[in-house]
Formats: sequence, C-alpha cells, structure tokens
Amino acid sequence: MLGVFPFDELTWPEVAALPRETPLLLPLGSVPEPGTVPASLKATQPVGLLPAIPFGWAGSGLEVREPVFNALVHNLVGNLLEDGFTSVHVLAPVGLDLGQGLPVIVLPRHAAGAALNLSKNPLALPANCEKVVLLPIGHTEQHGYHAPLSTDTLIIEAIGRGTAQATPEQALSLPVFPYGVSTHRRSFPGTFNVGGRVFEDFWLAVVDTLVGRGFTRFYLMSGHGGNSSFLVNVVKYAGEKYPQIFCATAFLYLSGPQGVAALEARRQSGLGGMGHACELETSLILYLRPELIHLERAVDETDFITTPNYYMDWIEGGALTANPPWEDDTRTGAYGAGSLATAEKGKFWLEAAIAEKVEHVAEIHEQYSRRRERHFQRTG
Repeated sequence: MLGVFPFDELTWPEVAALPRETPLLLPLGSVPEPGTVPASLKATQPVGLLPAIPFGWAGSGLEVREPVFNALVHNLVGNLLEDGFTSVHVLAPVGLDLGQGLPVIVLPRHAAGAALNLSKNPLALPANCEKVVLLPIGHTEQHGYHAPLSTDTLIIEAIGRGTAQATPEQALSLPVFPYGVSTHRRSFPGTFNVGGRVFEDFWLAVVDTLVGRGFTRFYLMSGHGGNSSFLVNVVKYAGEKYPQIFCATAFLYLSGPQGVAALEARRQSGLGGMGHACELETSLILYLRPELIHLERAVDETDFITTPNYYMDWIEGGALTANPPWEDDTRTGAYGAGSLATAEKGKFWLEAAIAEKVEHVAEIHEQYSRRRERHFQRTG
C-alpha cells in the first residue's frame, strides 16, 4: 500500500538518492491523512511530505499580504524544481490564489488555519496582547550524514514550547516556522532557501499583522544561524516602523553568558567542535528525537579555515563577517564534532537554553514597561 514519508526526517545523502520523479507535497496548515495523499496525486510511489507552513495565508489565523506569502511559497517550490524534482505540489485550502505557475491540490476537509486552530487561536484573546509573542523559526536543511533536515526546527520548537510553558502568564508561542535562509542551498541536497529579502518581508509582515491586533512585545527566536542577520534587519525595520513596540531577537540560543557557561560545562570538543550538525545540535536531537540520529554515520569536521578574526564555533567569533563557500570547509555538510554527542548533554543544554529564553522574556517585558513609562513621563 502506498503511503507518505516525512521528507524532513531524511539526511541529505538520502535526499540525493531519491528518484527525481518522487512526488513531493508542501501542505499549508494541517497535514492530511496519509492514506488520502497518494490517491489525490495519482501517485504510483510513496509521496514525500514536506514540513507544513503553519500560517501566512488569508484564513490561517495569522495572515500577511498575499504577494509576500506567495513569494515565499514560490521560492520553496522553486528550490525543489531546481534540485530536479519533477512532481511538486502545494496542498492548499479551497479558494486560495497562490499566483501562476504553482501546481495546487485541494483535498477534502483540508482546513485552512488548522495549525493555529482558529477556534482556539491564542492571538484572538485580548488578554494575550500583554504577553510576549514568541516566534520560533527553524529551517529545513542538510545536517551532515547523520542528522535530519529538521534539526533546526525541532530544536527551536522545543525551546519555544518550553519557554512558553515556563512563563504562561508572560509569553505565548506560535507554531514553529520550518523554513528560513541558507545561502549554501545548492551545495547539499535537501537544503531550502526562501531568500533573504523574501524572509525579511515575510516576518516584517507578520509583525505588521500582530501590531494591528494590539500586540506590542515580540521575540523572534531562531534555531538556524543563516536566519540571524536577516532577523536583525526585521527587528530594526519593526522598531523604526512601530516605536511603541519592543521587538527583539538573539543569536540562536545558549549565546549569552549563562548559556556559554552551560556549553562549556559539558562540551568535550575544542574550538570548532560546535557549529552545525555538531556536538551541540546532535546532542539536542538525540534527546528530543533519538530515532532520527544515525550517530554511526557522523563525520567530525573541525578543519575550518581559521584566522584570528574569522573562525567557526557556536558563538561565531572574530571581527570579520563573511560568507565563503561551505565546500571550502566541509565535505559532509557538518561543522563540528557530532560523534561526541549524547542525549544526556542534550537534556542539560535544552534546559539551559529554555532558562536563557525565560530570562529574555522577562527582560523584554522590562524594556517595554520602562520605555513606555519614560515616554509618558516625557510627554505628560
């Protein structure tokens, strides 16, 4: 019996080995019942199910401007077509116009906005406007021979969920967004790139919508390093556009003083051992989803071309910022020592990452409150 397989649970060599006629489906909102997919596609082989886009279209519970959302979807489909896949479809709600050139399938009972569940959408509750909105943003990209494409998404989803659970009166977390920016997309199969400008436009449009609903505090939380510089731009654009809000981001997680101390307390690798598909990320997935890690395939790559002002580690160091080809430094797609990972380290580092983010939530509230108070004092 034909079925579906989660595309993002593969490693990049497994994606490279897929027949290019393999049907691939990109859902908007809820994921359909597996048995309905092959029949709707008239597929004669298993269908690859891509990570669902949780919001953005009209009716999703958190919509952005149609051209902005459509550009994001077009880029994702274009990534797959560029990689040679010949049967790519978008699973969309009834009546949605995604523009020309996209093959769209509408399945019976496919619910627009099911990811946010419109009847229980936390964004619809006025009392929640006083909370920090956590926006966890992951990515779908290669993570070496041993870790899944979903690594960044799974990690930041767990951190966002844990932060919201630890601070229910101060924060709410939206569903994790599984696509971001990878400028090395063409180097390794299975790596997506929505494009830097499109990424910035989308997240600024998300902030636009939330501000329009009365929200004033935002934390854009990234699990993927390639998103970071673009999220800084989003935060700067948002702060310029809406002086009455407080919108913040941070470099990944475990990047502040306490987070760095937590890393050093358990890490075994030296400089270069934590970067990508590394001791840290592999440990976190070993704790969260151990069945997705193939530790026997891990290849440690720490031979990054290092100079005093440009080197690779979890906290990217030095005065220089650059973007050289990944192939200069890695054969397998990994930066770091994944073989040193353990689930015990992953549990410890996840708890430390959540604690770090809980402090950030408190600080965002403090910044917002004190700045509003100063504003009112000066304006009378």
